[in-house]
Amino acid sequence: MPIKTVMLIDDDADIRFIAELSLQRVGGWEVEVCNGGEAGLEALKVSRPDVILLDMMMPGLNGAAVIARIQAMPAHAATPVIFMTAKTQAHEITEYLSLGAVGIVSKPFDPIALPDLIREIIDADEAD
Repeated sequence: MPIKTVMLIDDDADIRFIAELSLQRVGGWEVEVCNGGEAGLEALKVSRPDVILLDMMMPGLNGAAVIARIQAMPAHAATPVIFMTAKTQAHEITEYLSLGAVGIVSKPFDPIALPDLIREIIDADEAD
């Protein structure tokens, strides 16, 4: 699947800034940035991203709650969701994947490598 648009849902302004620059300038993608889970869900009422990057630990709605709501939206149930998180122990990764994520990006991430990592995750998911 060619990626054209990415939605980034994260409560951390610095992460949003760095990831947006990376995804736009290195990845060449259109990026919609949302400050937290509620904002992301609201934006998804009108947006149709190819991929959603979702922070796991956020105040209010955390990543687990947000992905459950995304999966309940007919227009987005099949949209690949990749969690971005600093918590990447084996049991945590297993949990994230069981929630429906297609992959994990560890924080901190390399801004230059981020788009390639996303492509690898999407390609591997499509191959399954």
